Amino acid sequence: MRLAVAVLAVVLTACSAAPPEGAPVPPSASVPAGTEAVSPSASVPADAEAASPSASVPADAEAASPSGSPAESTPAQGGLRFTRIAELERPVAFAVRSGDRRLYVAEQGGRLRTTDGDTVVDLSGEVSGGNEQGLLGVAFHPSGRWLYLDWTDKAGTTHVTEWAYDGARATRRRDVLTQEQPFANHNGGQLAFGPDGYLYIALGDGGGGGDPEGNGQDLGTLLGKILRIDPRDGKPYAVPEDNPFVGKEGARTEIWAYGLRNPWRFGFDRANGDLWIGDVGQNAWEEVDYQPAGSEGGENYGWNLREGRERFRQGPAGKLTDPVIVYPLNEGGNCSVIAGFVYHGAKIPWLRGQFLYGDFCAGWIRAAPVDEPARDRRVGEVEQLSSFGEDHDGELYALSLAGPVYRIDPA
Repeated sequence: MRLAVAVLAVVLTACSAAPPEGAPVPPSASVPAGTEAVSPSASVPADAEAASPSASVPADAEAASPSGSPAESTPAQGGLRFTRIAELERPVAFAVRSGDRRLYVAEQGGRLRTTDGDTVVDLSGEVSGGNEQGLLGVAFHPSGRWLYLDWTDKAGTTHVTEWAYDGARATRRRDVLTQEQPFANHNGGQLAFGPDGYLYIALGDGGGGGDPEGNGQDLGTLLGKILRIDPRDGKPYAVPEDNPFVGKEGARTEIWAYGLRNPWRFGFDRANGDLWIGDVGQNAWEEVDYQPAGSEGGENYGWNLREGRERFRQGPAGKLTDPVIVYPLNEGGNCSVIAGFVYHGAKIPWLRGQFLYGDFCAGWIRAAPVDEPARDRRVGEVEQLSSFGEDHDGELYALSLAGPVYRIDPA
């Protein structure tokens, strides 16, 4: 398994040729400790563009959005500033709670904390300590009354666990869902409530190089999927009646989408409900997948028949949903895609309607117009980028596994 950082390597590292274990952290000039980082402005150096995902799309690739527009048609834009607001221990996930202005951050070592330093839940004595294990995801019920964490126990089993939460104490703990993992890697971990009020859960393919058990394409397992459940109706949860595989013989009804390798982070567009999924690649390609609002679910994103837009193994493919962004592994230090959000805040007018995503090892952050994602542009860097976050106002944040939590501001 390729490790980006010897001890701190997280679930998002892809399996392919890379620096050996113990290799130093890839350098990032934009975020020296204790400072604010200003991103490049609209004039991106030519060498920086070499790692552009848009440049990596093959000319004959089937794309979900127009591409190939001349660079000069890109709207003018300003710069970004990454303002450090907290220093935590291996932050990997971010959430906000209804009626609460605090920002909640999950630390991979097992604690859920606020950015002002309070500890809400401490699972540090229960989580497994592997590179791709630990506390991996956090979400609050739309009412704000319940808290959900995604984590792996010392046996490697994934738990989605619920607590009642009144803003002061987390009580009445119960497991909503558990999933045994055949290997220690590819656990996914993202949790989010969709615009429909249901809980969406990302699970990786169970690990092992190349999905040896074929879980990505197997509708009889939850591995390699995004799930959609109602955690507050039923024991331990209910499956919405309109889930795409309800009534299909042999299929797990919790499944919403499949054919995913390690969907470490996904995010809903707060304006229209579109879903953007970052799926960490195997040997050659990182990808961002897309599901439009109003989808009835059931999309097959291709793994392990396909990696990116290229065939990975032989077998009947059926209808596959193409990624909207792909970029090459190992070029310019690339290793693991980190999906973010479409910006709808008020502070940065030129960024509105653009999807932010980045790469863990290379550290770059790019903004892609939602109607033409191949026309993305580099807008900043964060060392060991592990996740993005979105607050109540639609403003965005970037988390570094090295410890800092940054608010994304106009330069």
